[in-house]
Amino acid sequence: MKARPAAHVKRPAEVPVPPMSMEEAGLRRELVLELVMKTIYFAGECTAQDVSRTVKLSYSVLEEVFGFLRTEKFVEVKGVDGVGKTNFRYLMTEAGRARTREHLERSQYVGPAPVSLADYTRWVRKQSVLDLEQDPEFLRRGLGHLVVSDRLLEALGPAVLSGRSIFLYGPAGNGKTVIAEAIAASMQGAIFVPHAIEVDGQVIRVYDPNSHTTVAFERADEPWRAGDDPFDPRWVPTRRPVVLTGGELTLPMLDLQFNPISRFYEAPFQVKANGGVFLVDDFGRQLVKPHDLLNRWIVPLEKREDYLTLHTGKKFAIPFDSLIIFSTNLNPWELVDEAFLRRIRYKIPVENPTREQFEVLFRRTCEARGMEYRAAAVEFIYGEYYGKRGFVPRFCHPRDLVDHISDTYRYHGGTDTLYHKAVVQACEHYFLESPFEPAPAGGERAASLR
Repeated sequence: MKARPAAHVKRPAEVPVPPMSMEEAGLRRELVLELVMKTIYFAGECTAQDVSRTVKLSYSVLEEVFGFLRTEKFVEVKGVDGVGKTNFRYLMTEAGRARTREHLERSQYVGPAPVSLADYTRWVRKQSVLDLEQDPEFLRRGLGHLVVSDRLLEALGPAVLSGRSIFLYGPAGNGKTVIAEAIAASMQGAIFVPHAIEVDGQVIRVYDPNSHTTVAFERADEPWRAGDDPFDPRWVPTRRPVVLTGGELTLPMLDLQFNPISRFYEAPFQVKANGGVFLVDDFGRQLVKPHDLLNRWIVPLEKREDYLTLHTGKKFAIPFDSLIIFSTNLNPWELVDEAFLRRIRYKIPVENPTREQFEVLFRRTCEARGMEYRAAAVEFIYGEYYGKRGFVPRFCHPRDLVDHISDTYRYHGGTDTLYHKAVVQACEHYFLESPFEPAPAGGERAASLR
């Protein structure tokens, strides 16, 4: 999947500088040699410039490698596509193909050269969520498309800027997931995410187009263009990531994912979320017990550092730098004990909507669906279902009910009389009575709407 650049954003004050030597790249010569050989092997025939574009290292870094390949007769020059050594066209010899097949048995990773663990750690610290610089209104702008109380905004603001863990709890259907996603969107600026990192000779892929949205930078006078203010192309400029996981989360997913066929690693969720938001939705409904999950994260939550293990047994430390948001509709006290709740710094309730908020949402949804807003519909829902029948309003109800009304209204042709019938029918088919009782006749309810 190829990620498309998002809107232009302000260029960070500091960017990763392109390395001009193997030493500056922080990589072992053998690893780069293997990457170059595998690139030529799969390309069939290509120029040094083509290889440079693929592995994201300049020719000044690769020149030594190409010299070695020619000396050892692993490649041969088949022609020149332009001026200079970068345009030499290379073809792999039989000896080169045999050696490359040996490399592929160790790892089939082909693509951008990784960055060192030391460089990755340094840049995560530079881009830490602990150092977010936002004005007081940033969250209000980010959540502007939602109906959120000032009280909730006042609670969320300091929590987000803290960069610490947040526990959103409350009844289902009140938008905890939507709020968490909007928080991530409100975090301004861009960060650099590496295509991959190298640890003890092993490659770990980090950049994921499903979690990382690429951006282009703008200058003060005009948009940034390729070639302006170059940065190390092994890093991808992205918005602060949003990684969401729900009931499918298991403990093995928080460890390195080693593919025994391709023989390289995929970074776990929390690594991909570094510099952004990691949302654990429906907390308490995972296959793993809440106690076991939090026990796995005791050290990372406090030290902001996690420990991962390669299949070779090598254990290493890696930054744990994301705003972790736990979202649940279960009773927090039934999920974990006080010791664990203490480690989750902010516990914020997401409460049911007020009558005023419900009406605003109902009106907005009607407008979005091209329907006329009628206050009588809200009056009926509150009087009949939230009043007489004891149902509790949720933030999701206006959207769901208007969708029901719209479907019924369109099915019957959309007359003024049928609008009332559609409201009644929507409520009958949406609110589940318990225990089951026969619903009153539709005509009686329709009359109460007039």
